[in-house]
Amino acid sequence: MNIIGQITELKRYPIKSFAGEVLLKAELAAYGFVGDRKYAFIDESKQDFARYFTARQIPQMLQYQAEWVAGADNKSPKVQVTSPQGAIFDWNEQLLTEIQQFTTSQMSQLICEPEGSELMAVDCESVLLITDASLRELEQLWGKPLDQRRFRSNIKVALIEDTPFIEAEWVGRKLRIGDVELQINVECERCSMVTLDPDYIVKDGTLLEKIIKVNKQNFGVYASIIKPGMIRQGDAIYLI
Repeated sequence: MNIIGQITELKRYPIKSFAGEVLLKAELAAYGFVGDRKYAFIDESKQDFARYFTARQIPQMLQYQAEWVAGADNKSPKVQVTSPQGAIFDWNEQLLTEIQQFTTSQMSQLICEPEGSELMAVDCESVLLITDASLRELEQLWGKPLDQRRFRSNIKVALIEDTPFIEAEWVGRKLRIGDVELQINVECERCSMVTLDPDYIVKDGTLLEKIIKVNKQNFGVYASIIKPGMIRQGDAIYLI
């Protein structure tokens, strides 16, 4: 078991395709980060994963900030949304009306309640990891400032060995973070989401073209949870 780096950022996305929140610590359940992609907007005329509205259809979703805040009893958390104009919304009809303005397709709201290791409204696996070395390398190759929010990761890793794209070698192996164990299952194949600037939703397809050219369209790795528990910013990461 070798130490490979440490956690420098933890992020959770309470509402699918909305901006996420930076955490100092995160509880991992069998299905992933507790509360991650718990809420989503869906098209009930469609089935399976096609029913989810994402920033691919509604880029403006990226400009809405979702976070967990203390409830009225100061204990039970609730999701709260801040619009680009600073308006505050709860998960209710007012928020639905706000987002409905961006599409002519009829949308409704979904709250995901996982059972065991069943995934929430996530694309592939429970947890997405990226590394600082790969970010720096891609930024240099692209030739433009690169905002890591484009990749919507849960865990950002600062590597001891500054080797870009080394995370591909973790596939099929395990990571240990404190008492938590992750199984690295597959590289993350990127789509048009990365082409969107998270602040101004301006699209630049050259980033995806560069990822396709230099890393076969992959950036980051997906993991499932072997042993749940709590992880924290600054925790050491070991490769098993």
